[in-house]
Amino acid sequence: MRRKSIVFGQSSSSYTDSGNGITFQGITDPTYGVTYGAVFPPLATSGANPNDFIGEIVAPLAAKWVGLALGGAMIGDLLLVAWPNGNEIVYSSRWATDYIQPVQFVGPTITNLPSTAVNSTHWKWVFHCQNCTSWGGSSSIDPSGSGVWAWAYSNVAVNDPSNPQSTFPQHTDFGFFGENFAAAHASAADYANYLAGKGGSGTTTTSTGPTSTSTTSASSTPTTPAVAYDYVVVGAGPGGIITADRLSQAGKKVLLLERGGPSTAETGGTDRPSWESSPYNYTKFDIPGLFESMFTDPNTFWWCKDITVFAGCLVGGGTSVNGALYWYPTDSDFSTTNGWPNGWQNHAPYTQMLMQRLPSTDTPSQDGKRYLTQSYDVVAQLLKPQGFQSSTINNSPNQKDRVYGYSAFDFIGGKRGGPVATYLQTALARPNFTYKDYVMVSSVVRNGSTITGVRTNDTSLGPNGVVPLNKNGRVVLSAGSFGTMRILFQSGIGPADQLAIVASNPTAAANLPPSNQYISLPVGMNVSDNPSINLVFTHPSIDAYNNWASVWTGPPQADIQQYLTSLSGVLASASPKMNFWEALGGPDQKTRWLQGTVRPGAASINTTNPYNASQIFTITTYLSQGITSRGRLGVTASLNAQPIVQPWFQDPIDKQATMDSNHWVGSAKIGTDPSVAVVDSNVKVFNTDNLFVVDASIIPALPMGNPHGMLMSAAEHAVANILALAGGP
Repeated sequence: MRRKSIVFGQSSSSYTDSGNGITFQGITDPTYGVTYGAVFPPLATSGANPNDFIGEIVAPLAAKWVGLALGGAMIGDLLLVAWPNGNEIVYSSRWATDYIQPVQFVGPTITNLPSTAVNSTHWKWVFHCQNCTSWGGSSSIDPSGSGVWAWAYSNVAVNDPSNPQSTFPQHTDFGFFGENFAAAHASAADYANYLAGKGGSGTTTTSTGPTSTSTTSASSTPTTPAVAYDYVVVGAGPGGIITADRLSQAGKKVLLLERGGPSTAETGGTDRPSWESSPYNYTKFDIPGLFESMFTDPNTFWWCKDITVFAGCLVGGGTSVNGALYWYPTDSDFSTTNGWPNGWQNHAPYTQMLMQRLPSTDTPSQDGKRYLTQSYDVVAQLLKPQGFQSSTINNSPNQKDRVYGYSAFDFIGGKRGGPVATYLQTALARPNFTYKDYVMVSSVVRNGSTITGVRTNDTSLGPNGVVPLNKNGRVVLSAGSFGTMRILFQSGIGPADQLAIVASNPTAAANLPPSNQYISLPVGMNVSDNPSINLVFTHPSIDAYNNWASVWTGPPQADIQQYLTSLSGVLASASPKMNFWEALGGPDQKTRWLQGTVRPGAASINTTNPYNASQIFTITTYLSQGITSRGRLGVTASLNAQPIVQPWFQDPIDKQATMDSNHWVGSAKIGTDPSVAVVDSNVKVFNTDNLFVVDASIIPALPMGNPHGMLMSAAEHAVANILALAGGP
């Protein structure tokens, strides 16, 4: 199978700053207009390479502070941060051990160079960074290779601009780019001239302040003509991957964009546990048993940092970081009483298509055995006397009242499967399919009701980062309940109060359409999430597996060897061992469904009572289909996405029947009435010609179980509707 390479959203190239004559390797971010560049001295002919470089940041005055992470991540990397203070630039080197305020980092020696300045429109920091190519004992820059740098931008000033160690609020935005260190070396003579405030080859330059760069990079226009596509799919979660695969299968020219980076080894992921010494390079995202570590690892780069709840920013989206519980949908999941429009009730053909590509398993270990099942046995003893019947759950999807069974997953061959291991791989083999990660989409470009492209942070894709569409081309948003909502807001689509927040943000406002082209739709409304509660117990028969505390750093050696040699054992499955359901009546004559998930260990314990930590297990109970409580999502002034009305227990009867389970649905609800829905029955955004949504945000109400499987069936149906709709490419 031919595979396309996975590329960074923006890659550096050479440019010469006309204000100081220095030739840098860098980029200009098209969203905020900030230039980042670096140049290194010559490589050593023998011995160690020099440990310094010259860098620059050129930013508009709207940038109140800007930062660089020299290893591509906030945690455990050398961070450089700078801001203007009057006519001066204040700067410092920082270090972060968590996603908290970075503190001073001692080691680098940083010196301002002569062209550092502030003028009426921009500020420029040109600096010599010594002892800056290695840090923390293990991380470093390879000056003969390439790496990833990350930038951070804020339109909110630091708390004390005169103090280099000032605290500051969280960044407004961040991004990544590939820095080609091997191409960033000057001659010894030029490097010396740069340090002395002269241009290359001894040419003296006179700078009156920050100036535009003279560049051959993609910072102003792409180096090659922009490629247009029939379909641009935004977001490589389950909805986006399935959509892109089926569109490319139909012969369409498809571009799939993901704001995050790789996950599994198959996608280029490299986040391996220290004990993984096999030649297969299994990552945190490959090994099912590492699920619990997703929430405890100190470097959780896979979570979106601009969304206030857990949301996966990596290829696969939530399916790369969840417990992979996988339930085939019930008929009632797509019923009109559950909010779906007519035409969606016959889900069977689409669910069957999903099952053929991605069957479920309740025995993920490749030796056919189940492990750590003591919690299943204990809870079964509690359920049987209450009339619960055991079942292979996915053999009878509609039987969900007083039934229990072993947890089912979409793991494949002892590893995480999902759409990344299936649909994405067939798409990558097609010449009409292109995938790029580390590409952040801020908005769609539209002329009234017609979408003409998408606006990204990758200027290699088109002028100012805009990816154009072919004639009759279409855009599909699959960025999740929070991400799709924010893109719609920044495209002038949504409630007036949220569009006003976007309009008050100088950077985002510049890309909004005229206010007379705003489209008023209830984006962010009608949001559901399962209210849940953890019930933690102890029992003498339970093996809590050390509460999963050492599963990342070093589980039992026998379990490691069993997994690496045969993809079997404890590590071949995630922590859930049992699921059960029950229908609950209420005084309003509505039925609400309770789902339970049973697993050894406990994510959190809040008790003053003594307990045996080696014998704990958890029953998590969720309210699912039938709840009527709804919440609302929105954005902050810095455009971070967040719940602004919590969806749990708004209806007092919901509260009688049984808190965040992170199964957010409904923010771009499907329906037939644009006063209460965002997309129509063909998943086209109302009052647009060629804009569609395929992700959890279209789901009008919670399904019976975790929405993972039901969403993928809905994606199969949605893309079929899109392809059948007249007027497309």
